[in-house]
Amino acid sequence: MIATAANLAWLATRSRAAVRFRRQLHDPAGTQQAVLRDLLRLNAASEFGRRHGFADIRTPAEFAARVPLATYEDLEPWIDRLRRGEPAVLTTDTVMHLVPTSGSSGARKLIPFTARLQREFDRAIGPWIADLYGRHSSALFGPAYWSISPAVGVAKEDSAVPIGFDDDTNYLGGASRRLVAATMAVPPALRHIRDGETFLLLTLVCLLRRRNLRLISVWHPSFLLLLLDALPRHWDILLGILRNGRLPAALSVPAQVEQGLRLGAESTRVRELERIGPNEPSRFWPKLAVISCWTDVQAALGAAALARRFPRVAIQPKGLLATEAFVTIPFEERHPVAVGSHYYEFIDEAGAIHPVEALARERIYEVVVSTGGGLWRYRLGDRVRVTGFVGRTPSLQFVGRAGDVSDLRGEKLSGEFVARVVKALNLSRLEPARFAMLAPASSGPAAGYALFWEGGVPPPAGEVDRLLAENPHYAWCRQLGQLRPARVFSISAGAEAAYFRRANADGRKLGDIKPAPLVQTTGWDSCFNGKFLE
Repeated sequence: MIATAANLAWLATRSRAAVRFRRQLHDPAGTQQAVLRDLLRLNAASEFGRRHGFADIRTPAEFAARVPLATYEDLEPWIDRLRRGEPAVLTTDTVMHLVPTSGSSGARKLIPFTARLQREFDRAIGPWIADLYGRHSSALFGPAYWSISPAVGVAKEDSAVPIGFDDDTNYLGGASRRLVAATMAVPPALRHIRDGETFLLLTLVCLLRRRNLRLISVWHPSFLLLLLDALPRHWDILLGILRNGRLPAALSVPAQVEQGLRLGAESTRVRELERIGPNEPSRFWPKLAVISCWTDVQAALGAAALARRFPRVAIQPKGLLATEAFVTIPFEERHPVAVGSHYYEFIDEAGAIHPVEALARERIYEVVVSTGGGLWRYRLGDRVRVTGFVGRTPSLQFVGRAGDVSDLRGEKLSGEFVARVVKALNLSRLEPARFAMLAPASSGPAAGYALFWEGGVPPPAGEVDRLLAENPHYAWCRQLGQLRPARVFSISAGAEAAYFRRANADGRKLGDIKPAPLVQTTGWDSCFNGKFLE
């Protein structure tokens, strides 16, 4: 009853946003110009705004002429000043948090989060939620599972601005945050669990209790598959917890987690689960209406696997959302650009830059955003294809990352970051490698990476895994078991020759072949002479 009331209240507050967004979709140019005017006016007094003459900019063309395209590395010196506590650096808004995410050239980026950025996110979340519940109205009448992100243990950092969120619902503001919390099948307290297996176990406890579960929202579908695959090995423990209404003495969890679980004996539910067994998840939640997850590129196989396991449940493809910005939202069975949230530009494959209203069907573009968090003409690194239009606004499909990034399970390992890992490994060896390359060891359920190494004594696999885990997304995928531990393949001789033969056989001209620290193809163990180290 509480979840239903909260869902209905949240939908009521979001319906107006959906009406406004539908109107904006018919005038993307006017909407975007208004967004840009507000961003420039509100931030003209920031140091970045003064340096780039925000107060004198009148048109998108003038904005593009005065403000250069930027990567995180270009903005990092400004963000370092925010960490030291300097006000009004990139925006006039106070920076409430610096949110960590994976970087293209390093292990981590810190993205400024402000009240203005929170409102921009809310402008996208509102229409998405209204559309979701409008199309799947039965999802209103019960709890939802919104995937929880555990707090990652990091050393204390010298920063005047808090790094990271205590709770993912911080992305929402005020009443919305409280309403979402009331619908959650898994309490936010689980974020305090650091052990991946314990986290999976207690998440399953919470979900199995909720026979009336209506909505599951995760990011990569492999995470939900990981939960389901954990059921057989934990089944007896799960039923014991539900039957007795308490955790086993051997399971040590923080006090706030145990309090947040609010366990009680569930004898009727246990008898039902015993009849079903651990291998038919579609029968656990007979009222489940929709699963929201990524479905594009590397997520496509996982989404198809979920559809097979839940044949009567709708799979809703998520929009394109990064820590930095919303790009698209699911709306009217398409994925239009969230034109009312941030200011967008798009780089075509020839390098020309276009506003949102000028995009052409079936063309591929790289996304550039300017946000209330202080990211100005920021190259997000995502590449998208125009698949159609909602009103006059393009609907986009994610097709991959610009540049050299491997992303099997959401880990976002970049070539430049892997090169730094290889450099660190070489510095720790008496004899540096003659050849070193990281590649996916598999793209199936047991996805992971292998370091192919020729020369001297190869590094231990644990050291490779530790350095890769400096990327927070890789660390979390490893902690949950979405990625298996990195392995090391010791090449006896002839690595570069074998690499060239494979690349040439794949259709690349010999003159164009350049060995790289990161490749995204598999099957390299059959190309090199050597073996995996135990």
